[in-house]
Amino acid sequence: MKIRFCEHNKGKGKVIRQLTEEFTELNIKVKNCIKQCSACRDNPMATVNKEKITAKEGDQLYKKIREIILAERKE
Repeated sequence: MKIRFCEHNKGKGKVIRQLTEEFTELNIKVKNCIKQCSACRDNPMATVNKEKITAKEGDQLYKKIREIILAERKE
């Protein structure tokens, strides 16, 4: 699973920390730009396997990404 964050997106630090502590096997990278400027400028966001995931705050983003990871593991 590939998870990408933009270096300019606010709130990514805590989300990355939480994900790497819980899921050590993830492929998480912070990129200079992930070409999602309109979403990135307004809310915490990431791309998970090239799908845009947004939330109003970092904790919500973490929960959404975590749900995706757990759902994929069950498949």
